[in-house]
Amino acid sequence: MSESSALEAAARRLEQALDDLDAALERRREADRGNGALASQIHALGLDRARLAEELDAAAARGRQLETANRAATERVEAAMSAIRSVLDAADGQD
Repeated sequence: MSESSALEAAARRLEQALDDLDAALERRREADRGNGALASQIHALGLDRARLAEELDAAAARGRQLETANRAATERVEAAMSAIRSVLDAADGQD
């Protein structure tokens, strides 16, 4: 092989290697962009999870308040019904 054709072959190999390197860099950039987008999505999901956890805690607290109010209302209704029965029983006894 002549020196000229050896240099041409080396230049072609170098050019191919540089093309391969450019392609690898572009794939890496694409992967990095994808990772950045994924990281953003994960962050957004984390924020959503935190917000939903707060809402769930607030709803659970509200549920406990409603249960307490319901028990108190039931006790008052039962006391009123008992008083009404007593009045009705007393009225029946007077007839």
